[in-house]
Amino acid sequence: MFLIRVLFNLEYSCMKNKNMKILIVYGTTEGQTRKISQFMESVLKDGGHEVTVADASETPPSPSSYDAVIIGASIHIHKYQSAVGHYISRHLEALNKIPSAFFSVCLAVASDIAEEHREAEKIKHDFLDHIGWKPLMTTQIAGALKYTQYGFFTRLIMKKIAKREGRTTDTSKDYEYTDWNAVREFVKEFAVNARSSVVRMWSG
Repeated sequence: MFLIRVLFNLEYSCMKNKNMKILIVYGTTEGQTRKISQFMESVLKDGGHEVTVADASETPPSPSSYDAVIIGASIHIHKYQSAVGHYISRHLEALNKIPSAFFSVCLAVASDIAEEHREAEKIKHDFLDHIGWKPLMTTQIAGALKYTQYGFFTRLIMKKIAKREGRTTDTSKDYEYTDWNAVREFVKEFAVNARSSVVRMWSG
């Protein structure tokens, strides 16, 4: 695994003068998916790429004018933000013609309970199968406990879930579980794979 990461980092560095136009579209509820999207933007810009970041609930651009697309959404009550689903459905044909990736943000990723991971994976796969999108890569990213942003009843529910999974139940603070190194490696790997796909399309 270490050697693979080294090779990807070397190839990623060589791509700095071979720019792609990359679109990142996200759906968010408490803001963590937005933060992750902005972090991905910084990684890609560091690689020399031109990046546009857009909220799915606003008016994100069509993917047809980009070389690659990354879409992210967070799981809440076993569902993703509806705006993300609407965006994918509206641009499904274009998305399936260019390199794309989907990242799913969920607290379950930070859990030690295997069933939580399986459930998150099922939600992701069911969503992609139902909508008909076939991204080049997908990943699960741990989110955050935003206690200070929850309403009273949501805070109680999240505190109960956190206690069950062995996390902190101090609701006076927010807690971030996102593995930023893993996010960075995922984005770099996608940039390499997307670039290879774009080159094949151009040469074909």
